[in-house]
Amino acid sequence: MFKRFFGRFSQDMGIDLCTAKTLVHVKGRGVVLREPSVVSMDRNTGVVNAVGEAAKQMVGRTPGHIVAIRPLKDGVIADFDITQKMLHHFIRSVHGGRAFASPRVMVGIPSGITEVESAPSSRPP
Repeated sequence: MFKRFFGRFSQDMGIDLCTAKTLVHVKGRGVVLREPSVVSMDRNTGVVNAVGEAAKQMVGRTPGHIVAIRPLKDGVIADFDITQKMLHHFIRSVHGGRAFASPRVMVGIPSGITEVESAPSSRPP
């Protein structure tokens, strides 16, 4: 009920998960975000330090416990949890951090992926 109500105040968006960059298109505004598909996180705690361009700039300039992860390999999601955190960050940044934003999102995937890669049941437990 609440999602439908607050969804009326949100923007429809499309996300293209490219291997190198993620693009976010908002209806009526065009492409509003073009960021590298990179997440920087603390290996010890699992806390995300940076996403996108900020994470890319950290590559090679951080202590050993900070790692830069590319959650997409050859156009396919290789790490579901990190991809989820990356998408959450991108959607929040497009919506300006509004807490109750509940946008309708369409995510593009490559046409050449296998059945196993595209099946929702292929997600690891």
